[in-house]
Amino acid sequence: MEVTRLFDLLDNYLEKYPTQDAALACKRDGVWRKFDIQEYVELTNNMSYGMMKLGIKPGDKVGIVSGSRPEWNMLDFAAMQIGAISVPIYPTISQYDYRHILNHAEMKIIFIEGKDLRKKLEPILPEIKSLKEIFTFADQQSEYKFLDQLIELGKKNPQPEKLAQLKAAIKPEEMATIIYTSGTTGNQKGVMLSHSNILENAKNVATIPSDWNNKALSFLPLCHAYERMLVYLYQYLGISVYYAESLATIAENIKEINPTIMSCVPRLLEKIYDKLYLSGKKLPLVSRILYYWAFDLATKFQLEGMGWYYKLKLKLADKLIYSKWRAAIGGNFDIVVSGGSAIQPHIASFFSAIGMPVFEGYGLSETSPVISVHQRGKNGRKFGTVGHPLKGVEVKLAERDEITCRGHNVMLGYYKDPELTAQVIDADGWFHTGDTGKFSSDGQLIITGRLKSIFKTSFGKYVNPQVIESKFTESPLIENMIVVGENKKFAAALLSPDFVYLKSWCGIHKIKYTTNAEMIEHPMVVKRYQTEVKHYNHFFGDYEQIKRYQLVAEEWTQQIGFLSPTLKIKRNVIEEYYAEKIDKLFN
Repeated sequence: MEVTRLFDLLDNYLEKYPTQDAALACKRDGVWRKFDIQEYVELTNNMSYGMMKLGIKPGDKVGIVSGSRPEWNMLDFAAMQIGAISVPIYPTISQYDYRHILNHAEMKIIFIEGKDLRKKLEPILPEIKSLKEIFTFADQQSEYKFLDQLIELGKKNPQPEKLAQLKAAIKPEEMATIIYTSGTTGNQKGVMLSHSNILENAKNVATIPSDWNNKALSFLPLCHAYERMLVYLYQYLGISVYYAESLATIAENIKEINPTIMSCVPRLLEKIYDKLYLSGKKLPLVSRILYYWAFDLATKFQLEGMGWYYKLKLKLADKLIYSKWRAAIGGNFDIVVSGGSAIQPHIASFFSAIGMPVFEGYGLSETSPVISVHQRGKNGRKFGTVGHPLKGVEVKLAERDEITCRGHNVMLGYYKDPELTAQVIDADGWFHTGDTGKFSSDGQLIITGRLKSIFKTSFGKYVNPQVIESKFTESPLIENMIVVGENKKFAAALLSPDFVYLKSWCGIHKIKYTTNAEMIEHPMVVKRYQTEVKHYNHFFGDYEQIKRYQLVAEEWTQQIGFLSPTLKIKRNVIEEYYAEKIDKLFN
Protein backbone atom coordinates (compact mmCIF):
# COMPACT_ATOMS: atom_id res chain seq x y z
CA MET A 1 0.00 0.00 0.00
CA GLU A 2 1.04 3.64 -0.37
CA VAL A 3 2.02 5.34 2.87
CA THR A 4 1.27 9.07 2.62
CA ARG A 5 0.11 9.96 6.15
CA LEU A 6 1.91 8.92 9.32
CA PHE A 7 -0.94 6.77 10.61
CA ASP A 8 -0.81 4.81 7.33
CA LEU A 9 2.23 3.13 8.86
CA LEU A 10 -0.11 0.95 10.94
CA ASP A 11 -2.06 -0.42 7.97
CA ASN A 12 1.20 -0.86 6.08
CA TYR A 13 2.62 -2.87 9.00
CA LEU A 14 -0.51 -5.02 9.16
CA GLU A 15 -0.30 -5.74 5.44
CA LYS A 16 3.44 -6.41 5.11
CA TYR A 17 4.59 -7.68 8.52
CA PRO A 18 1.56 -9.33 10.18
CA THR A 19 3.59 -12.14 11.79
CA GLN A 20 6.30 -9.95 13.35
CA ASP A 21 6.84 -11.12 16.93
CA ALA A 22 6.73 -7.59 18.33
CA ALA A 23 6.02 -4.25 16.76
CA LEU A 24 6.76 -2.49 20.06
CA ALA A 25 8.18 -3.77 23.33
CA CYS A 26 9.15 -2.46 26.75
CA LYS A 27 10.15 -4.00 30.05
CA ARG A 28 7.47 -4.25 32.75
CA ASP A 29 8.18 -5.88 36.13
CA GLY A 30 11.39 -7.39 34.82
CA VAL A 31 9.79 -8.98 31.74
CA TRP A 32 9.67 -7.74 28.15
CA ARG A 33 6.06 -6.85 27.31
CA LYS A 34 5.56 -7.25 23.56
CA PHE A 35 2.81 -5.67 21.48
CA ASP A 36 2.25 -7.32 18.12
CA ILE A 37 0.84 -5.20 15.32
CA GLN A 38 -2.71 -6.49 15.81
CA GLU A 39 -2.81 -5.43 19.48
CA TYR A 40 -1.02 -2.17 18.61
CA VAL A 41 -3.69 -1.23 16.06
CA GLU A 42 -6.57 -2.31 18.31
CA LEU A 43 -5.35 -0.22 21.26
CA THR A 44 -4.64 2.77 19.02
CA ASN A 45 -8.13 2.66 17.51
CA ASN A 46 -9.74 2.38 20.94
CA MET A 47 -7.79 5.44 22.07
CA SER A 48 -9.07 7.27 18.99
CA TYR A 49 -12.66 6.23 19.75
CA GLY A 50 -12.21 7.38 23.35
CA MET A 51 -10.93 10.80 22.25
CA MET A 52 -13.81 11.14 19.78
CA LYS A 53 -16.31 10.35 22.55
CA LEU A 54 -14.70 13.07 24.69
CA GLY A 55 -15.21 15.58 21.90
CA ILE A 56 -11.65 15.86 20.57
CA LYS A 57 -11.95 17.21 17.02
CA PRO A 58 -9.63 17.74 14.03
CA GLY A 59 -7.15 20.50 14.83
CA ASP A 60 -7.35 20.04 18.62
CA LYS A 61 -4.00 19.69 20.40
CA VAL A 62 -3.21 16.46 22.24
CA GLY A 63 -0.26 16.68 24.67
CA ILE A 64 1.90 13.69 25.61
CA VAL A 65 4.26 14.21 28.56
CA SER A 66 6.04 10.91 28.87
CA GLY A 67 9.23 8.99 28.42
CA SER A 68 9.47 6.48 25.60
CA ARG A 69 6.98 3.61 25.88
CA PRO A 70 4.56 1.81 23.50
CA GLU A 71 1.60 3.85 24.76
CA TRP A 72 3.38 6.99 23.52
CA ASN A 73 3.26 5.65 19.95
CA MET A 74 -0.36 4.60 20.32
CA LEU A 75 -1.48 8.01 21.57
CA ASP A 76 0.54 9.71 18.84
CA PHE A 77 -1.23 7.77 16.08
CA ALA A 78 -4.60 7.84 17.88
CA ALA A 79 -4.56 11.64 17.84
CA MET A 80 -3.29 12.03 14.28
CA GLN A 81 -5.75 9.61 12.69
CA ILE A 82 -8.73 11.66 13.93
CA GLY A 83 -7.13 14.85 12.61
CA ALA A 84 -5.95 16.13 16.01
CA ILE A 85 -2.43 17.51 16.40
CA SER A 86 0.01 15.45 18.43
CA VAL A 87 2.17 17.62 20.72
CA PRO A 88 4.91 15.65 22.49
CA ILE A 89 6.54 17.41 25.44
CA TYR A 90 9.83 16.54 27.11
CA PRO A 91 9.45 15.11 30.63
CA THR A 92 12.62 16.93 31.72
CA ILE A 93 11.71 20.58 31.07
CA SER A 94 10.94 23.26 33.67
CA GLN A 95 7.55 24.40 34.95
CA TYR A 96 8.12 27.66 33.10
CA ASP A 97 8.45 25.77 29.81
CA TYR A 98 5.40 23.61 30.56
CA ARG A 99 3.32 26.70 31.23
CA HIS A 100 4.49 28.31 27.99
CA ILE A 101 3.89 25.23 25.81
CA LEU A 102 0.49 24.24 27.23
CA ASN A 103 -0.85 27.79 26.89
CA HIS A 104 0.79 28.49 23.54
CA ALA A 105 -0.54 25.26 22.01
CA GLU A 106 -3.97 25.73 23.61
CA MET A 107 -3.93 22.12 24.73
CA LYS A 108 -7.31 20.34 24.86
CA ILE A 109 -6.23 17.03 26.38
CA ILE A 110 -3.01 15.91 28.02
CA PHE A 111 -1.52 12.54 28.99
CA ILE A 112 0.98 12.50 31.86
CA GLU A 113 3.27 9.62 32.78
CA GLY A 114 3.71 8.91 36.47
CA LYS A 115 3.50 10.60 39.84
CA ASP A 116 6.65 12.73 39.54
CA LEU A 117 5.55 14.38 36.33
CA ARG A 118 2.02 14.85 37.66
CA LYS A 119 3.37 16.67 40.72
CA LYS A 120 5.50 18.88 38.49
CA LEU A 121 2.58 19.79 36.23
CA GLU A 122 -0.24 19.96 38.78
CA PRO A 123 0.41 23.53 40.01
CA ILE A 124 0.13 24.98 36.49
CA LEU A 125 -2.72 22.89 35.04
CA PRO A 126 -5.48 25.19 36.43
CA GLU A 127 -3.89 28.05 34.45
CA ILE A 128 -4.44 26.25 31.13
CA LYS A 129 -7.94 27.46 30.25
CA SER A 130 -8.17 25.43 27.03
CA LEU A 131 -7.52 22.13 28.85
CA LYS A 132 -10.61 19.87 29.00
CA GLU A 133 -9.23 16.44 29.91
CA ILE A 134 -6.25 15.17 31.94
CA PHE A 135 -5.13 11.53 31.95
CA THR A 136 -2.26 9.72 33.63
CA PHE A 137 -0.71 6.44 32.52
CA ALA A 138 -0.65 4.46 35.76
CA ASP A 139 -0.61 6.77 38.75
CA GLN A 140 -2.73 5.21 41.48
CA GLN A 141 -2.44 8.29 43.70
CA SER A 142 -3.87 10.58 41.03
CA GLU A 143 -7.35 12.05 41.03
CA TYR A 144 -7.22 12.13 37.23
CA LYS A 145 -8.46 9.44 34.86
CA PHE A 146 -6.19 6.62 33.73
CA LEU A 147 -5.24 5.82 30.15
CA ASP A 148 -6.93 2.43 30.60
CA GLN A 149 -10.20 4.29 31.19
CA LEU A 150 -9.83 6.05 27.84
CA ILE A 151 -9.24 2.68 26.17
CA GLU A 152 -12.32 1.24 27.90
CA LEU A 153 -14.37 4.27 26.85
CA GLY A 154 -13.29 3.63 23.28
CA LYS A 155 -14.19 -0.05 23.47
CA LYS A 156 -17.70 0.86 24.61
CA ASN A 157 -18.13 3.55 21.94
CA PRO A 158 -16.54 2.26 18.71
CA GLN A 159 -17.07 4.44 15.65
CA PRO A 160 -15.13 2.68 12.84
CA GLU A 161 -17.08 4.36 10.03
CA LYS A 162 -16.52 7.85 11.42
CA LEU A 163 -12.84 7.07 12.07
CA ALA A 164 -12.46 5.91 8.46
CA GLN A 165 -14.05 9.14 7.25
CA LEU A 166 -11.76 11.27 9.40
CA LYS A 167 -8.68 9.41 8.17
CA ALA A 168 -9.75 9.70 4.53
CA ALA A 169 -10.17 13.49 4.86
CA ILE A 170 -6.58 14.07 6.08
CA LYS A 171 -4.13 15.17 3.38
CA PRO A 172 -0.37 14.43 3.44
CA GLU A 173 0.54 18.12 3.43
CA GLU A 174 -1.56 18.89 6.52
CA MET A 175 0.04 19.51 9.91
CA ALA A 176 0.50 16.31 11.90
CA THR A 177 2.43 17.52 14.92
CA ILE A 178 3.94 20.47 16.72
CA ILE A 179 7.39 19.86 18.17
CA TYR A 180 8.52 22.41 20.69
CA THR A 181 12.26 22.75 20.24
CA SER A 182 14.40 22.21 23.28
CA GLY A 183 16.65 25.02 22.11
CA THR A 184 19.57 26.55 23.96
CA THR A 185 18.16 30.09 24.22
CA GLY A 186 14.79 31.76 24.87
CA ASN A 187 11.24 30.38 24.84
CA GLN A 188 10.61 27.11 23.08
CA LYS A 189 9.29 27.47 19.52
CA GLY A 190 6.53 25.30 18.08
CA VAL A 191 7.78 23.62 14.91
CA MET A 192 4.84 22.61 12.69
CA LEU A 193 5.53 19.47 10.65
CA SER A 194 3.24 17.80 8.13
CA HIS A 195 2.72 14.10 7.52
CA SER A 196 4.73 14.33 4.29
CA ASN A 197 7.55 16.28 5.98
CA ILE A 198 8.34 13.39 8.30
CA LEU A 199 7.37 10.52 6.00
CA GLU A 200 9.49 11.69 3.08
CA ASN A 201 12.39 12.05 5.48
CA ALA A 202 11.92 8.51 6.78
CA LYS A 203 11.40 6.97 3.34
CA ASN A 204 14.58 8.54 1.96
CA VAL A 205 16.63 7.45 4.97
CA ALA A 206 15.22 3.96 4.37
CA THR A 207 16.99 3.84 1.00
CA ILE A 208 20.35 3.47 2.78
CA PRO A 209 21.24 -0.23 2.36
CA SER A 210 21.21 -1.93 5.75
CA ASP A 211 20.24 -4.99 7.70
CA TRP A 212 16.86 -3.42 8.39
CA ASN A 213 15.02 -6.65 9.15
CA ASN A 214 15.82 -7.20 12.81
CA LYS A 215 15.48 -5.37 16.12
CA ALA A 216 16.08 -1.76 17.11
CA LEU A 217 16.86 -0.45 20.57
CA SER A 218 15.43 2.97 21.33
CA PHE A 219 16.40 5.01 24.39
CA LEU A 220 16.49 8.64 23.25
CA PRO A 221 13.38 10.77 23.89
CA LEU A 222 10.56 10.26 21.39
CA CYS A 223 9.79 13.95 21.86
CA HIS A 224 12.85 14.74 19.76
CA ALA A 225 12.34 14.80 15.97
CA TYR A 226 15.45 12.67 15.44
CA GLU A 227 14.41 9.62 17.47
CA ARG A 228 10.76 10.01 16.55
CA MET A 229 11.48 9.91 12.81
CA LEU A 230 13.69 6.85 13.27
CA VAL A 231 10.94 5.00 15.16
CA TYR A 232 8.53 5.81 12.31
CA LEU A 233 11.22 4.49 9.95
CA TYR A 234 11.54 1.25 11.93
CA GLN A 235 7.78 0.73 11.72
CA TYR A 236 7.80 1.49 7.99
CA LEU A 237 10.38 -1.29 7.56
CA GLY A 238 8.78 -3.75 9.98
CA ILE A 239 11.60 -3.58 12.55
CA SER A 240 10.72 -4.44 16.15
CA VAL A 241 11.25 -1.45 18.46
CA TYR A 242 12.42 -2.24 21.98
CA TYR A 243 12.45 0.65 24.46
CA ALA A 244 15.31 0.64 26.96
CA GLU A 245 14.30 0.91 30.60
CA SER A 246 16.67 3.81 31.26
CA LEU A 247 20.11 5.14 30.42
CA ALA A 248 21.50 3.06 33.28
CA THR A 249 20.19 -0.23 31.82
CA ILE A 250 21.24 0.23 28.20
CA ALA A 251 24.11 -2.27 28.37
CA GLU A 252 21.89 -4.88 30.01
CA ASN A 253 19.04 -4.28 27.53
CA ILE A 254 21.41 -4.57 24.54
CA LYS A 255 22.57 -7.98 25.74
CA GLU A 256 18.98 -9.12 26.28
CA ILE A 257 17.57 -8.21 22.87
CA ASN A 258 20.71 -8.24 20.68
CA PRO A 259 19.67 -5.33 18.41
CA THR A 260 21.16 -4.66 14.98
CA ILE A 261 20.49 -0.93 15.10
CA MET A 262 20.21 1.87 17.63
CA SER A 263 20.53 5.62 17.63
CA CYS A 264 22.42 7.66 20.17
CA VAL A 265 23.99 11.01 20.87
CA PRO A 266 27.80 11.36 20.79
CA ARG A 267 28.05 11.74 24.56
CA LEU A 268 26.88 8.16 25.12
CA LEU A 269 29.59 6.81 22.80
CA GLU A 270 32.15 9.05 24.47
CA LYS A 271 31.23 7.62 27.88
CA ILE A 272 31.63 4.05 26.60
CA TYR A 273 34.94 5.07 25.01
CA ASP A 274 36.18 6.60 28.28
CA LYS A 275 35.08 3.54 30.25
CA LEU A 276 36.95 1.21 27.91
CA TYR A 277 40.01 3.47 28.10
CA LEU A 278 40.00 3.43 31.90
CA SER A 279 39.56 -0.36 32.02
CA GLY A 280 43.03 -0.83 30.54
CA LYS A 281 44.67 1.01 33.45
CA LYS A 282 44.01 -1.94 35.78
CA LEU A 283 45.77 -4.55 33.63
CA PRO A 284 49.25 -5.99 34.19
CA LEU A 285 52.03 -4.29 32.21
CA VAL A 286 52.22 -6.61 29.18
CA SER A 287 48.43 -6.86 28.85
CA ARG A 288 48.15 -3.09 29.28
CA ILE A 289 50.63 -2.43 26.47
CA LEU A 290 48.69 -4.74 24.14
CA TYR A 291 45.38 -3.20 25.22
CA TYR A 292 46.41 0.36 24.42
CA TRP A 293 48.09 -0.70 21.19
CA ALA A 294 44.70 -2.00 20.04
CA PHE A 295 42.95 1.08 21.43
CA ASP A 296 45.23 3.47 19.53
CA LEU A 297 44.89 1.39 16.37
CA ALA A 298 41.10 1.73 16.46
CA THR A 299 41.20 5.53 16.74
CA LYS A 300 43.20 5.68 13.47
CA PHE A 301 40.70 3.57 11.51
CA GLN A 302 39.42 4.91 8.18
CA LEU A 303 36.90 3.35 5.82
CA GLU A 304 39.10 3.71 2.75
CA GLY A 305 42.80 3.88 1.99
CA MET A 306 44.04 1.66 4.81
CA GLY A 307 46.94 -0.55 3.66
CA TRP A 308 47.25 -4.31 4.03
CA TYR A 309 49.56 -4.02 7.04
CA TYR A 310 47.05 -1.91 8.99
CA LYS A 311 44.26 -4.33 8.07
CA LEU A 312 46.37 -7.24 9.30
CA LYS A 313 46.97 -5.49 12.64
CA LEU A 314 43.26 -4.66 12.86
CA LYS A 315 42.34 -8.30 12.33
CA LEU A 316 44.74 -9.35 15.09
CA ALA A 317 43.43 -6.65 17.43
CA ASP A 318 39.88 -7.78 16.74
CA LYS A 319 40.67 -11.34 17.71
CA LEU A 320 42.57 -10.40 20.86
CA ILE A 321 40.75 -7.30 22.13
CA TYR A 322 37.79 -5.96 20.13
CA SER A 323 35.80 -9.19 20.25
CA LYS A 324 35.93 -9.02 24.06
CA TRP A 325 34.74 -5.40 23.99
CA ARG A 326 31.80 -6.32 21.75
CA ALA A 327 30.89 -9.15 24.11
CA ALA A 328 30.99 -6.71 27.04
CA ILE A 329 28.92 -4.06 25.25
CA GLY A 330 26.52 -6.52 23.66
CA GLY A 331 24.56 -6.34 20.44
CA ASN A 332 25.21 -7.35 16.87
CA PHE A 333 25.17 -3.89 15.37
CA ASP A 334 24.85 -3.22 11.68
CA ILE A 335 24.36 0.53 12.25
CA VAL A 336 24.79 2.89 15.19
CA VAL A 337 23.18 6.18 14.18
CA SER A 338 24.77 9.22 15.83
CA GLY A 339 23.03 12.58 15.80
CA GLY A 340 21.90 15.52 17.88
CA SER A 341 25.39 17.05 17.86
CA ALA A 342 28.73 16.44 16.14
CA ILE A 343 30.71 13.35 17.07
CA GLN A 344 34.47 13.62 17.29
CA PRO A 345 36.07 11.82 14.30
CA HIS A 346 38.34 9.61 16.42
CA ILE A 347 35.29 8.34 18.38
CA ALA A 348 33.48 7.42 15.14
CA SER A 349 36.68 5.73 13.88
CA PHE A 350 37.08 3.82 17.13
CA PHE A 351 33.59 2.31 17.24
CA SER A 352 33.55 1.52 13.53
CA ALA A 353 36.88 -0.29 13.93
CA ILE A 354 35.67 -2.45 16.81
CA GLY A 355 32.52 -3.57 14.97
CA MET A 356 29.92 -0.93 15.86
CA PRO A 357 29.65 1.01 12.55
CA VAL A 358 28.83 4.65 13.28
CA PHE A 359 26.69 6.53 10.76
CA GLU A 360 26.35 10.25 11.39
CA GLY A 361 23.57 12.52 10.25
CA TYR A 362 22.71 16.19 10.56
CA GLY A 363 19.49 18.12 10.82
CA LEU A 364 17.11 20.09 13.00
CA SER A 365 13.53 19.76 14.22
CA GLU A 366 12.67 22.36 11.56
CA THR A 367 13.95 19.98 8.85
CA SER A 368 11.96 16.90 9.92
CA PRO A 369 14.87 16.35 10.92
CA VAL A 370 17.46 14.98 8.45
CA ILE A 371 19.35 17.27 6.05
CA SER A 372 22.30 14.99 5.34
CA VAL A 373 23.41 11.54 6.41
CA HIS A 374 26.14 8.97 5.85
CA GLN A 375 25.47 6.35 3.21
CA ARG A 376 26.85 2.93 2.30
CA GLY A 377 29.24 2.58 -0.61
CA LYS A 378 32.24 4.48 -1.95
CA ASN A 379 32.58 8.02 -0.56
CA GLY A 380 29.24 7.60 1.20
CA ARG A 381 30.63 7.79 4.69
CA LYS A 382 33.62 9.69 6.00
CA PHE A 383 34.48 10.45 9.62
CA GLY A 384 34.41 14.14 10.41
CA THR A 385 31.53 14.74 7.97
CA VAL A 386 27.75 14.34 8.21
CA GLY A 387 27.38 12.77 4.79
CA HIS A 388 25.71 13.81 1.57
CA PRO A 389 22.41 15.71 1.47
CA LEU A 390 19.38 13.43 1.69
CA LYS A 391 17.58 12.64 -1.55
CA GLY A 392 15.11 15.44 -2.32
CA VAL A 393 16.98 17.97 -0.17
CA GLU A 394 19.07 20.78 -1.66
CA VAL A 395 21.88 22.25 0.43
CA LYS A 396 23.91 25.38 -0.24
CA LEU A 397 26.16 27.66 1.77
CA ALA A 398 24.94 31.22 2.16
CA GLU A 399 26.60 34.31 3.60
CA ARG A 400 29.30 33.55 6.19
CA ASP A 401 29.06 29.88 5.14
CA GLU A 402 25.66 29.40 6.75
CA ILE A 403 24.08 26.06 5.83
CA THR A 404 20.72 26.47 4.11
CA CYS A 405 18.45 23.77 2.74
CA ARG A 406 15.30 23.44 0.63
CA GLY A 407 13.07 20.45 -0.03
CA HIS A 408 10.43 18.08 1.33
CA ASN A 409 11.92 18.30 4.82
CA VAL A 410 11.43 22.02 5.52
CA MET A 411 8.78 22.67 8.18
CA LEU A 412 5.44 24.38 7.61
CA GLY A 413 6.61 27.14 9.96
CA TYR A 414 6.61 28.13 13.61
CA TYR A 415 3.20 27.87 15.28
CA LYS A 416 1.55 31.28 15.74
CA ASP A 417 4.74 33.06 14.68
CA PRO A 418 4.80 34.02 10.97
CA GLU A 419 7.40 36.73 11.62
CA LEU A 420 9.89 34.29 13.10
CA THR A 421 9.11 31.85 10.29
CA ALA A 422 9.96 34.53 7.72
CA GLN A 423 13.29 35.11 9.46
CA VAL A 424 14.41 31.53 8.86
CA ILE A 425 12.66 30.58 5.58
CA ASP A 426 13.40 33.06 2.82
CA ALA A 427 11.24 33.98 -0.17
CA ASP A 428 12.80 31.20 -2.27
CA GLY A 429 12.03 28.52 0.30
CA TRP A 430 15.55 28.15 1.71
CA PHE A 431 15.64 27.34 5.41
CA HIS A 432 18.52 29.05 7.22
CA THR A 433 19.90 26.67 9.84
CA GLY A 434 22.14 29.09 11.74
CA ASP A 435 24.92 26.50 11.49
CA THR A 436 28.08 27.05 9.49
CA GLY A 437 29.70 24.47 7.26
CA LYS A 438 31.70 23.50 4.23
CA PHE A 439 31.81 20.66 1.71
CA SER A 440 34.57 18.08 1.37
CA SER A 441 36.07 17.32 -2.03
CA ASP A 442 33.65 14.36 -2.23
CA GLY A 443 30.60 16.53 -1.54
CA GLN A 444 30.24 15.50 2.10
CA LEU A 445 28.88 18.20 4.39
CA ILE A 446 31.10 19.26 7.31
CA ILE A 447 29.65 21.24 10.22
CA THR A 448 32.05 23.94 11.42
CA GLY A 449 30.04 25.79 14.08
CA ARG A 450 27.05 27.90 14.98
CA LEU A 451 26.67 31.46 13.67
CA LYS A 452 25.31 32.81 16.94
CA SER A 453 28.16 31.23 18.89
CA ILE A 454 30.94 32.79 16.82
CA PHE A 455 32.30 35.90 18.49
CA LYS A 456 34.80 38.62 17.71
CA THR A 457 37.61 39.61 20.07
CA SER A 458 38.48 43.25 20.73
CA PHE A 459 41.26 42.82 18.19
CA GLY A 460 38.68 42.05 15.48
CA LYS A 461 39.48 38.33 15.25
CA TYR A 462 36.60 35.87 14.82
CA VAL A 463 36.62 32.88 17.17
CA ASN A 464 34.50 29.76 16.59
CA PRO A 465 34.04 28.36 20.12
CA GLN A 466 32.48 25.06 19.04
CA VAL A 467 35.57 24.04 17.08
CA ILE A 468 37.74 24.72 20.13
CA GLU A 469 35.33 22.99 22.51
CA SER A 470 35.09 19.94 20.26
CA LYS A 471 38.88 19.57 20.22
CA PHE A 472 39.41 20.13 23.95
CA THR A 473 36.68 17.67 24.93
CA GLU A 474 38.61 14.92 23.16
CA SER A 475 40.55 14.92 26.44
CA PRO A 476 39.27 12.27 28.86
CA LEU A 477 39.79 14.85 31.61
CA ILE A 478 37.26 17.32 30.17
CA GLU A 479 33.57 16.44 30.14
CA ASN A 480 32.24 19.80 28.94
CA MET A 481 33.60 23.23 28.09
CA ILE A 482 32.38 26.66 27.09
CA VAL A 483 34.61 29.22 25.37
CA VAL A 484 33.90 32.93 25.97
CA GLY A 485 35.50 36.20 24.92
CA GLU A 486 33.08 38.43 23.00
CA ASN A 487 34.78 41.85 22.62
CA LYS A 488 37.57 40.78 24.98
CA LYS A 489 41.30 40.71 24.30
CA PHE A 490 41.51 36.92 24.33
CA ALA A 491 39.49 33.70 24.46
CA ALA A 492 38.87 32.14 27.87
CA ALA A 493 36.97 29.08 29.03
CA LEU A 494 35.09 27.29 31.78
CA LEU A 495 35.98 23.60 32.06
CA SER A 496 33.73 21.00 33.65
CA PRO A 497 35.96 17.96 34.38
CA ASP A 498 35.02 14.36 33.75
CA PHE A 499 34.91 13.58 37.44
CA VAL A 500 34.75 9.80 36.93
CA TYR A 501 38.02 9.92 35.00
CA LEU A 502 39.52 12.47 37.41
CA LYS A 503 38.74 10.19 40.35
CA SER A 504 40.50 7.32 38.60
CA TRP A 505 43.49 9.55 37.79
CA CYS A 506 43.70 10.64 41.43
CA GLY A 507 43.66 7.00 42.54
CA ILE A 508 46.56 6.14 40.22
CA HIS A 509 48.54 9.13 41.55
CA LYS A 510 47.80 8.31 45.23
CA ILE A 511 45.68 11.43 45.74
CA LYS A 512 42.84 10.96 48.21
CA TYR A 513 39.61 12.02 46.48
CA THR A 514 37.36 14.11 48.70
CA THR A 515 34.86 16.40 46.92
CA ASN A 516 34.75 17.76 43.38
CA ALA A 517 35.18 21.29 44.71
CA GLU A 518 38.30 20.38 46.69
CA MET A 519 39.86 18.28 43.95
CA ILE A 520 39.79 21.02 41.30
CA GLU A 521 41.86 23.13 43.74
CA HIS A 522 44.40 20.38 44.46
CA PRO A 523 47.88 21.47 43.26
CA MET A 524 48.58 18.25 41.32
CA VAL A 525 45.16 18.38 39.64
CA VAL A 526 45.64 22.05 38.77
CA LYS A 527 49.05 21.26 37.27
CA ARG A 528 47.60 18.34 35.27
CA TYR A 529 44.93 20.57 33.72
CA GLN A 530 47.54 23.21 32.91
CA THR A 531 49.40 20.57 30.90
CA GLU A 532 46.20 19.48 29.18
CA VAL A 533 45.19 23.03 28.18
CA LYS A 534 48.70 23.74 26.92
CA HIS A 535 48.59 20.58 24.77
CA TYR A 536 45.25 21.37 23.12
CA ASN A 537 46.13 25.03 22.61
CA HIS A 538 48.82 23.89 20.15
CA PHE A 539 46.06 22.98 17.67
CA PHE A 540 44.95 26.63 17.35
CA GLY A 541 46.23 30.01 16.28
CA ASP A 542 47.32 32.50 18.91
CA TYR A 543 44.03 34.45 18.94
CA GLU A 544 42.03 31.20 19.35
CA GLN A 545 44.09 29.79 22.20
CA ILE A 546 42.63 29.65 25.70
CA LYS A 547 44.63 32.22 27.65
CA ARG A 548 42.76 31.82 30.94
CA TYR A 549 40.35 29.19 32.21
CA GLN A 550 38.47 28.14 35.32
CA LEU A 551 37.68 24.61 36.46
CA VAL A 552 34.16 24.29 37.89
CA ALA A 553 32.93 21.77 40.44
CA GLU A 554 29.47 21.22 38.93
CA GLU A 555 28.68 18.41 36.49
CA TRP A 556 26.70 19.93 33.61
CA THR A 557 23.54 17.88 33.21
CA GLN A 558 19.99 18.11 31.91
CA GLN A 559 18.67 17.95 35.46
CA ILE A 560 20.25 21.27 36.45
CA GLY A 561 19.31 22.82 33.11
CA PHE A 562 22.82 23.19 31.66
CA LEU A 563 22.28 20.70 28.82
CA SER A 564 19.48 20.30 26.31
CA PRO A 565 17.72 16.90 25.94
CA THR A 566 20.27 16.07 23.20
CA LEU A 567 23.10 17.03 25.58
CA LYS A 568 24.08 20.28 23.90
CA ILE A 569 25.34 22.97 26.26
CA LYS A 570 22.93 25.82 26.93
CA ARG A 571 25.31 28.75 26.58
CA ASN A 572 23.03 31.45 27.89
CA VAL A 573 22.13 29.44 31.01
CA ILE A 574 25.75 28.57 31.75
CA GLU A 575 27.02 32.10 31.11
CA GLU A 576 24.36 33.51 33.43
CA TYR A 577 25.09 30.99 36.19
CA TYR A 578 28.85 31.57 36.06
CA ALA A 579 28.71 35.31 35.29
CA GLU A 580 30.96 36.20 38.23
CA LYS A 581 33.56 33.57 37.34
CA ILE A 582 33.57 34.68 33.69
CA ASP A 583 34.09 38.30 34.73
CA LYS A 584 37.08 37.27 36.83
CA LEU A 585 38.66 35.52 33.83
CA PHE A 586 38.98 38.88 32.10
CA ASN A 587 39.89 41.03 35.12
